[in-house]
Amino acid sequence: MNIAGKHALVTGGGTGIGLAIARALAAEGAQVTITGRRKSKLEDAAQTKGLYTQVIDVMDEKSVVDGIATAVQARGPVQICVPNAGIAEGRALHKTDLNFWRTMMATNLDGAFLTIRESLLSMRETDWGRVIAVSSIAGVKGLKGAPCYSASKHGLIGLIKGLAADYLGKPYTFNALCPAYVDTDIVPQNIERIMTRTGMSEAEAHAIVDGANPHGRLIAPQEVAEAALWLCAEHSGSVNGQAIQIAGGEM
Repeated sequence: MNIAGKHALVTGGGTGIGLAIARALAAEGAQVTITGRRKSKLEDAAQTKGLYTQVIDVMDEKSVVDGIATAVQARGPVQICVPNAGIAEGRALHKTDLNFWRTMMATNLDGAFLTIRESLLSMRETDWGRVIAVSSIAGVKGLKGAPCYSASKHGLIGLIKGLAADYLGKPYTFNALCPAYVDTDIVPQNIERIMTRTGMSEAEAHAIVDGANPHGRLIAPQEVAEAALWLCAEHSGSVNGQAIQIAGGEM
């Protein structure tokens, strides 16, 4: 792997999957800009060597444009773009209002579009680049109880496939990582919702969450990060336009 010195940008990089990917890239020598809306959370994460912070709200076009331009000025062209920022929440469609739908799309899909668009401005001036979007197993199959979330993640994969087709033969690749249930800060929130909705004990609710993946356990963020590293490896250039499942055998 030869990403030492290359500038990587990871949205939603202060926690969970984004932070795991950012740390993995930094460990290989990349200069990594982590972005998010909460400055304090970013600063806590940036104690890791090689991580730099930039406050960006991916729902705000000006924030994305200005924030990425600032990061490029500080650390050079973005050559590894990881649109990871997103929200995951289920709701029955007949209980979904337009504001919920638009917030989901603005974060998970519009935010990725803006991040990739602005990163490509500098990436296209280089001879190598990787766009690694964090989608979900819900982007490959329908996730029961979460039609809006599923739609946003399907849309993200469509964006990645379209970009891969646009840049065939160029030194840039576009892929999506599609994890199932990952052990992040969202898990306790989901457990609390299950307990509230069903009256289950914490242990019973935890068993439901753990059993949601085919292999009977939550996925570690580092497992997703390792897949991102693989897509940056020296001989990864023929992997393009793919939705890579990290889902414990989900079919």
